[in-house]
Amino acid sequence: MSRNLESPVQTQMAVSALDRAFANSRSETRVGRWKRLFVQTDTGCVLDVELDRGDNVHTVKRKLQVALNFPTEESSLTLGDRVLKNDLSSIRNDSPLLLTKTFMHRSSSTPCMSPTGNDLQQQRDRGCPIELLVCPSRCSRTRPLVKDVARAIRKGVDPVPVNSGLGGAYYFRNSKGENAAIVKPNDEEPFAPNNPKGFIGKSLGQPGLKRSVRVGETGYREVAAYLLDHHNSANVPPTILVKISHPVFHINEGVCANKNVAEGGTQAVSKIASLQQFIPHDFDASDHGTSSFPVSAVHRIGILDIRIFNTDRHAGNLLVRKQTGAGNFGNQTELIPIDHGLCLPECLEDPYFEWIHWPQASVPFSEDELEYIANLDPVKDADMLRMELPMIREASLRVLILSTIFLKEATAFGLCLAEIGEMMSREFTGMEDQPSELEFVCMEARRLATEQDDSSTEHDSADEDLTQFELDSEDHEIPKEPSVHQFEFKRQHSRNQLSKLDEADEEEEEDDTEVESDAGKLACPKPVNKWLANISKLSTSLKGVSLTGKTSRQLSAGPKVVDSVKTSKSNSNDTGSQLCNWGSANDMLPPSVSFVKLADMGPETWGLFLEKFQELLPEAFRMRKCSMTAQRAKQRLGTSCQF
Repeated sequence: MSRNLESPVQTQMAVSALDRAFANSRSETRVGRWKRLFVQTDTGCVLDVELDRGDNVHTVKRKLQVALNFPTEESSLTLGDRVLKNDLSSIRNDSPLLLTKTFMHRSSSTPCMSPTGNDLQQQRDRGCPIELLVCPSRCSRTRPLVKDVARAIRKGVDPVPVNSGLGGAYYFRNSKGENAAIVKPNDEEPFAPNNPKGFIGKSLGQPGLKRSVRVGETGYREVAAYLLDHHNSANVPPTILVKISHPVFHINEGVCANKNVAEGGTQAVSKIASLQQFIPHDFDASDHGTSSFPVSAVHRIGILDIRIFNTDRHAGNLLVRKQTGAGNFGNQTELIPIDHGLCLPECLEDPYFEWIHWPQASVPFSEDELEYIANLDPVKDADMLRMELPMIREASLRVLILSTIFLKEATAFGLCLAEIGEMMSREFTGMEDQPSELEFVCMEARRLATEQDDSSTEHDSADEDLTQFELDSEDHEIPKEPSVHQFEFKRQHSRNQLSKLDEADEEEEEDDTEVESDAGKLACPKPVNKWLANISKLSTSLKGVSLTGKTSRQLSAGPKVVDSVKTSKSNSNDTGSQLCNWGSANDMLPPSVSFVKLADMGPETWGLFLEKFQELLPEAFRMRKCSMTAQRAKQRLGTSCQF
C-alpha cells in the first residue's frame, strides 16, 4: 500500500536510519559528515538528515522517499521563501527545511501511515535531547540554560504541560525541579496537526491564527523578537530555536497510529520548537494597575512592538515582577514582554498595543531612548535576521524595515509613543476595518512608486522569481490588496481618495479654520499635498467609505474569543472539545484584509516605495500634530453652545 506523504508521521528516525537506507549506493569508505539538516513534513514529522559533500536536494528527496515509502518527486523542499532547486551549499548547518506537496491540497485529516519498514531502524536520539537549530551567534546566554534542561531530562525530571493558551506549551524544569524554560512545538500551534486543544485543520506553512502568520512559524518570530531586542532594551527573555525530544509532547489521535516503545516503555518524540527562558514573576499586567509601571519600561517595550509590528501586545503577555531590595521605594515593578509569535506579519495588519492608552505612552521620549531609536538600522537588522534565521520570510523583513523607518521618522519629528501607535492602528467603523494613517501613506507611496517604475522600466518575468512571497490560499481566498482607487464614497463612483482629497467638503475646512482661530495656538503650515491634510480625518471617520468586495468581520471568531480562551486556565480542557464542533479551521479564523502588501514589489519598486514613503511622512506627521491640537482646542472650548 502506498504511503501518503500528507499524513503526519511522528516516529523518530535516527540519522543512521536514513544513511543506512542508502548504504548500498555509497562507497564503503565514507567521508566525514558535511552538514546536517532537519526536514519536517507539513504535518509535523521531523527527520534528521546527514549530508556528505556533493549531496543535493535530489539526494535528500531520495532519502526521504525511502524513509517515508512515498514518492517525493512532486514535493518541494523550502527554507522560508526559498524553494530549494538542487544546490545545498548555501544552506546553514542544522537548518530546518519544510517538505510540502506542490500540487495537491494538503490536509491533516488523512489517516496516518508511519514509516515502519524493516529496513529502518527506529530508535531514540543517542545524543543530547536538545539541539540548537541554525546556531545563532547570539545564543551565549541560552547555552547554559539548554545544558541545564538537558541534564534534568536525563535525570528523569519531567516537564509540565501548560493548560492556558491556544497552543501546546510545556514548562521544562532544571535539575532542582524549578521551571527553567517554556517550550512551544511548532506542530502544536493553533490549527497545526498536533495541537492539543482542538485547534486543528491546517498543515504547516498555511495561514494560521493571523492569516499573515503561517502555521508553524510563530516560533521563528519568538526568536526574532529576542534577536531584535538590542542590548536587552525591552527585557525580552532569551529565546532560541531547538529540536527537542521527549515523550511528553502531544500527538493527536489518528495522526500517528504506530508508536514504537523504547526502553522504559515510552517513545521520545522529536519536535522543532522555540525555547524561552522562564522568568519568575508575580503576575501579569492584566492583574495589576498600570500606575506602577516605569515609563522607561513601557517606552522600550513600545519601541520594540512598533519595530516588529506586534499584532498581539495585550496585558496577558506582559509579565510583572515586583522590585525589592535596597534603594527601591514605593511599588516599583519590572515588565517582561513575552509571546511574540504574532509579530512580523507578512503584510500590514492591524497591530494591537495594550499600552497605547496608558499615561506612560504619552510621556515624551527621553534622550537615551531617542538615541537608541536614532541608532537603529533597519537594513542591518534585516540582514542579521537573514543570517541568523534564514527561514524568516522576506515579506516579514520588509514589514520590519518599514516599521523601523516609521518609528525613526516619527520620533525625529517629535511624536510620542501613543501618537505613533495610534497612527499605526486601524479604526473599526461600520463592522469593517478602515486603513490606518500609516496604511494611507503606504498606499499613496506605492501608487507613486508604481507609476514611476512603470514609466521607466519594464516588469521582470515572474518565472525568474524563486520566492514564495504570496500567502497560501489553497483552501480559502485572501483578499487582494486594495488599491487606493478601490475606495469609494456612497452614491459616488470609484475615485482616488488620496489624490483627490482636495475636493473634500468645504464646510469641514471652514469649521477647522474657526477652531484654529478660537484656539489661538495653532500654527499648522498649509500642506503641500492636500490629501495629507485629511489623513487623520479619514482614519478616524470613514463612515461613508467602503472597500469593494470586502467581507464583514465575524465578531464571534475575533480576537476577543481568543483572549478569553487564552486567559482561562480552569476551562482549558473544555475548550478543545467545544472548538472541535466548529465546521473547519477557517471558521475559527477572524477575517482580515490587507490594504497594503509589500512583498509583491520588485527590488526597484520597493526602493522607490521607501523613497516616496519617507517623502510623505513629514507632512503626515505635521497634520497629525495639527489634528491633535485642534481636537484639544475643541475639548477646551466645549460644545454646550452648539446646536
